[in-house]
Amino acid sequence: MSIGKKTRNAFTIIELMVVILIVAILAAVAVPIYWGRMDSAKWSEGKAMMGTIASAIRVYHTNAGHSGAPPANLWIGDPCNLGFYSGDLQGTYFSNDCFSFEVTSMDPLIFAVIARHPTLNPQEYTLNQDGIFTELP
Repeated sequence: MSIGKKTRNAFTIIELMVVILIVAILAAVAVPIYWGRMDSAKWSEGKAMMGTIASAIRVYHTNAGHSGAPPANLWIGDPCNLGFYSGDLQGTYFSNDCFSFEVTSMDPLIFAVIARHPTLNPQEYTLNQDGIFTELP
């Protein structure tokens, strides 16, 4: 090593600013993706509950038959109910009042289970008798 040579041991301010800019760009891209993944994970709970309601509709249909009256409500104690107790559809992100359903035909069985959550994106999903989820804006 010669006496007149200086060694550089630190980053310059320009290099640090470039690194900070790159990290900020990555964060700006990653945060919306992260929020979308969180909504998707929360909807997993809602979709599982929708599947439970769809199963209850199918059981009701099996018991009532093709010519029976369609189910009218979720809660046990009410006429033509699906047999849920208050709190059965209570989750971390979804509650009883987030769900509704409509049976339009008993022969053949045609129904839709609807879940709404005003703070998630999308705000509503529908599950039909074929097990197909439809996202509504």
